[in-house]
Amino acid sequence: MEKIKGKIWVLINEDGKLIDDIDTDQIYHNAYLYITDIKEMGKYALRNLKGWEDFSKKAKAGDVIIAGKNFGAGSSRQQAVDCFISLGISLIIAQSFGAIYKRNAINSGLPILTFPDLNKNLKDFETSNEIEVNLVTGEIKNLTKNLKFKADPMSKVQYEIYKAGNLFNYAKKIININNQ
Repeated sequence: MEKIKGKIWVLINEDGKLIDDIDTDQIYHNAYLYITDIKEMGKYALRNLKGWEDFSKKAKAGDVIIAGKNFGAGSSRQQAVDCFISLGISLIIAQSFGAIYKRNAINSGLPILTFPDLNKNLKDFETSNEIEVNLVTGEIKNLTKNLKFKADPMSKVQYEIYKAGNLFNYAKKIININNQ
């Protein structure tokens, strides 16, 4: 699963600019923290982000999210990662990620890539475009527009955690290798 292909959702505001500093409360509002079944969390994804309240009704498994700077800012709310896993979001590409969100996503096996030059290339990405992303090289192909870009690739360990499914499965794999 080195490559991911999917339809994109570009999280922009009414001015057509990438939304920066989307915090974990906008991703998964604290009103829904009582929900503990990950299968139910997806329907609340982005419900507290202005203009994107109906995202979970439109998103499909395999879709890709594109966002601005500091995606996932704020608390260590794991549900802000789990809601996208629940929806089947295959990848999140952002200019940058909140530190805790980044760690939670990696540990959960949710693929994320940092694309620092995203704003410079924003005109080349529109919601519903189809892209193909190589997680190892960072190459992004906009298949709809026949364009190529370069994001920061996953680190070797991040990719291994992703392939294993999450950090716990990765750790089990390492323990099994070391015990042989």
